[in-house]
Amino acid sequence: MKKAIMSLALGACLATASAASISRIDPTDWYVGMKDPSLQLMVYGKNVRDVKSVTTDYAGAKVDSVVRLDSPNYLLVYLNLSGAQAGQMTLNFDGKKVRYTLKDRAMRAEDHRGFSNADVLYLLMPDRFANGNPKNDVVKGMRDQACDRTKPSLRHGGDLAGISQHLDYFTDLGVTALWFTPILENDWPNDHGVNSSYHGYATTDYYKVDPRFGTNDEYKQLIDACHKKGLKVVMDMIFNHCSDYHPWNLDPPSKDWFNNPNYGLQTSYKLTSVLDPYASDVDKRETVDGWFVKSMPDLNQRNPHLMRYLIQNSEWWIETAGIDGIRMDTYPYADRKAMAEWMRVLDNEYPNFNTVGETWVTEPAYTAAWQKDSKLSTMNSYLKTVMDFSFYDKLNQAKHEETDDWWKGFNRIYNSLCYDYLYNDPSHVLAFIENHDTDRFLGNTKDSTMLKQALALLLTINRIPQLYYGTEVLLNGTKEVTDGNVRKDFPGGFAGDTHNCFTAEGRTKAENGMFTWLSTVLHWRQGNEVISRGTQKQFIPWKGVYVIARQYKGRTGMTILNGKRSAATLPVARYAEVIGSHTTARDVVTGQRVDLTHDVTLPARAALILDF
Repeated sequence: MKKAIMSLALGACLATASAASISRIDPTDWYVGMKDPSLQLMVYGKNVRDVKSVTTDYAGAKVDSVVRLDSPNYLLVYLNLSGAQAGQMTLNFDGKKVRYTLKDRAMRAEDHRGFSNADVLYLLMPDRFANGNPKNDVVKGMRDQACDRTKPSLRHGGDLAGISQHLDYFTDLGVTALWFTPILENDWPNDHGVNSSYHGYATTDYYKVDPRFGTNDEYKQLIDACHKKGLKVVMDMIFNHCSDYHPWNLDPPSKDWFNNPNYGLQTSYKLTSVLDPYASDVDKRETVDGWFVKSMPDLNQRNPHLMRYLIQNSEWWIETAGIDGIRMDTYPYADRKAMAEWMRVLDNEYPNFNTVGETWVTEPAYTAAWQKDSKLSTMNSYLKTVMDFSFYDKLNQAKHEETDDWWKGFNRIYNSLCYDYLYNDPSHVLAFIENHDTDRFLGNTKDSTMLKQALALLLTINRIPQLYYGTEVLLNGTKEVTDGNVRKDFPGGFAGDTHNCFTAEGRTKAENGMFTWLSTVLHWRQGNEVISRGTQKQFIPWKGVYVIARQYKGRTGMTILNGKRSAATLPVARYAEVIGSHTTARDVVTGQRVDLTHDVTLPARAALILDF
């Protein structure tokens, strides 16, 4: 991408007395026919604030206002495009003419359809998945010149090309949506060869894919290729903070662009204060206005110009790249009112789109209060989907326990799901057993027994399920030493790998066993209305056995989990209200028939999914 920014053509510059220069405009281009015809242009350039007049004679477009910020190097131009058609608009800055591209939308806003509980999201880190283009491992001119796979916290070289080369792997596995951790530019120097921003959560350019991952065009091409294979793509965004190397931090547009500049306040990470009706001002301020870490300045979303920039950025990526959803990082850490306005705007513009917010508190009531139209909150968030950290937390406790008659084991899951009445829409809750910020579910083991139970539950309850890359081939690890140990390279994705988990031939017997088991369940789940539309009924764990049933139009899916380390029995009479007159059922994994006229013996830690 050229320095002048993609699609921005600086026209012939007329001689002028002004000393101002224009080096960049964000957004880089825009679209006509939006429900909201207004457009904010953030103009960058030395002394651009000194421009006295901004005009355009483009048909259907007019300049509504010009806003001068504290820094001399920024100028905000607000336009109204209500009557404009696609084409090259000329903006006149004191006689200096700049061409700006207006485009037609590729599809109707209503046709942007987000992910749902019919999907299964597959979360991966581009840097750790596959290296398809070694030429971009190190990019000249960027602050981090290291790429070293021997160091768990440095860049390893994975990129968009690597993902593109393995799309058949995702369809073979049976997932339907891909969630990449952030792919935007993170031009941050590594920390003395120890740590880097390989994870992507320290943005330095909101309109540019990180060159070490690829280009904007390659990102669009990847999404198009995913769509052709029936795969959706979810984009990870961060509005709470940016990198300390973002131009905004190096030259703040205004004094209130950041909360507590120069690392003036560290966040407490105590998210409960945001919704606590008794919360003190100091507690709320420390949570929302504190910096996440020293290298990530806290953006002040109460600044309307900043928030307009961020809102437009998400709309631009929807229109430009065709993404199918957004995952918003650190959602409650940002200003509550501003984030609600962002969601209101997106919901109005794209009524069938979906966004999930990271809401990391393990109590269902907290999570439910963040969901759109929640009766638990005095303020509508307009956020359709929230992340079920209660499910994650309870399941990771249960895996170490036997299920008793009251509290332990799968009782924890039962006692979490029984609060689903708190959610306005439980089908718009994203559940997971692990992600890039947690220990792997397997820990440091390779025992798939409890893993299969966890996945059987995850994939059959009334949730949007999210998997974490490599679990299907038994990738393990904990965060005891470094986060990098739960973000290991996918075996076979990098030159020199002797172990290749992308193929059945390259996987071990145990890895193939896990892959086949999971793939079978995922393909059964695809297009299955029992899962996407069915009612849900759960039974209090009985003598160590936990049962959840889904039913739709006379068809039933029944998940049976033995929470004991010894054999157990499923007394079929106890579950007559869901079994009905059925005498047999099909085991989804093995394809074998299961006799329902007699009690069913369950091996230790068995996971059984029945279809009848």
